[in-house]
Amino acid sequence: MFSDPLMMRAVLAAVMVGGTAPVVGTFLVQRRLALLGDGIGHVALTGVALGWLIGTAFGVVPSDALAVPGAVVAALGGAVAIEAVRGRGTRASSDIALALLFYGGIATGAVLIKAAGGTSANLVAYLFGSVATVSWSDVVVTAVLAGLVLVSAGLLGRVLFAVSDDEDHARASGLPVRFLSTVVAAMAALTVTTAMRVVGLLLVSALMIVPVAIAQLMARSFAQTVGIASTLGVAVSVVGLGVTYYVDLPPGATIVVFAVGTYALVAGLRPVVRRLRGGRRVQEYAGEHGEE
Repeated sequence: MFSDPLMMRAVLAAVMVGGTAPVVGTFLVQRRLALLGDGIGHVALTGVALGWLIGTAFGVVPSDALAVPGAVVAALGGAVAIEAVRGRGTRASSDIALALLFYGGIATGAVLIKAAGGTSANLVAYLFGSVATVSWSDVVVTAVLAGLVLVSAGLLGRVLFAVSDDEDHARASGLPVRFLSTVVAAMAALTVTTAMRVVGLLLVSALMIVPVAIAQLMARSFAQTVGIASTLGVAVSVVGLGVTYYVDLPPGATIVVFAVGTYALVAGLRPVVRRLRGGRRVQEYAGEHGEE
């Protein structure tokens, strides 16, 4: 598998996406915004279609050459907009804003891609991912976007955690809560566009959230959650791609299925592990006190 140039590009992209997406997802889960990635993904679809439309209209570049830049711009704009609504409005207005992103984003994308002379089939690779279309330029773009996200998380990790954990306490401590909240939203937008080629816009939120959910079952601190989630993201991405190399299955969906299956396995084994640990502690206590 690793001698195939196409798979090498796909694996590199998958490792970067799998390692980056759960890092941002940890902050989103902490803020109870697990569905934000879905909303941003739908808006990014509008950016993809807008890139197609501009490329087709001017004819100076291939029709899909501006798809990724368009997705980045649209995703960042949507993320900032929804964070502005969430920061100034109520929980109900935030939910409405997310719904508008969901439905308006995908509908506008379908309209624009038709106006560009394409069909809904042209959007499938972006909706569900397509490793066959990953080029070396895509790998470079993915590396740049992933690097921006990871550097931001590394430099601002402590204050981002403070804002994600308790906004009121962070505001009372003098932190720029609105700015930092916007940073988290922007990181989510970059992550969505980074993962677009590998798992697709419709499934990227799963790669951001499911490894975090697994990590929370095992970790005892926020830092451990980030580390475990990122490792799991890389593992399920590489394993999922490995399976699709030998079996004709959609890579993005396969990766997410492995992630969800891992969560089910860990959640099922967790009570058993707890009982075994509890029994071991009882035996140790009895041994220390000379009891049988």
